[in-house]
Amino acid sequence: MDKRPEHPVPEAELHALLDGRLDAGERADIQRRLAQDPQASATLQAWQRQRDALRCLHGDVLAEPVPASLLAAAGQAQHARQQVQQWWRWGGMAASVALAFGLGWFTHGQQQGSSAALLARQQPAREFVHQAALAHAVYVPEVRHPVEVSSAQEDHLVQWLSKRLGRPLKLPRLNEQGYELVGGRLLPGDEGARAQFMYQNARGERVTLYLGSTPGKVSGGGASTEFRYSADGPVPGFYWVEEGFAYALSGTLTRPQLLQLAQAVYHQL
Repeated sequence: MDKRPEHPVPEAELHALLDGRLDAGERADIQRRLAQDPQASATLQAWQRQRDALRCLHGDVLAEPVPASLLAAAGQAQHARQQVQQWWRWGGMAASVALAFGLGWFTHGQQQGSSAALLARQQPAREFVHQAALAHAVYVPEVRHPVEVSSAQEDHLVQWLSKRLGRPLKLPRLNEQGYELVGGRLLPGDEGARAQFMYQNARGERVTLYLGSTPGKVSGGGASTEFRYSADGPVPGFYWVEEGFAYALSGTLTRPQLLQLAQAVYHQL
């Protein structure tokens, strides 16, 4: 008869241990409990192997010079932050709110400013969109291996990622907006597996759709879905939450262009 551990280690603590977000005392406590929890220990080892494999697969990327497009995106993000600071100086609180929320939010049906502000303050939401921007910055410059599974195996890609994320996924089409599917890949996240779909237009410009289970306690709530624009990261993007899933569309495009693509993606999900 199997003996269950007295204090099983939850996945949230495994993620924290794997990411190095614990102090010495917390690490020692989890390691002690892992010795009595073979299932959690096996899960941690599998995640460690996945992380190490990803690092080895794209280790050359870390040694490459920063692409000019990424430097330009960083400059755009810095400019956006300077604009926010300028609004604070010129117009005070009212102008800042107008910039941050009046331009940043749109809804499917109607705007809901109060819950939008709540979502913006949620640390898990900020971490999610930041992870989406980082994943975009890492893989978009790739020439030979931008995706794990190409668009030539589209059915397999969707079935595989649906299984890993634990729900059936829909693959948005952006052909009318001038973007063809390049493919997709599986990525790790704080709340489990994440998926990334990559699209490219005739000029070689790429955008990515990053999705996964809702981070933390952020909820989509209500009858409408709220979208937020973020420039806090390597590239700007729109993100939203709906039915327990979070989405982030990222790219080095103008805000109106990203908004158009985000709307197109949302209406197909």
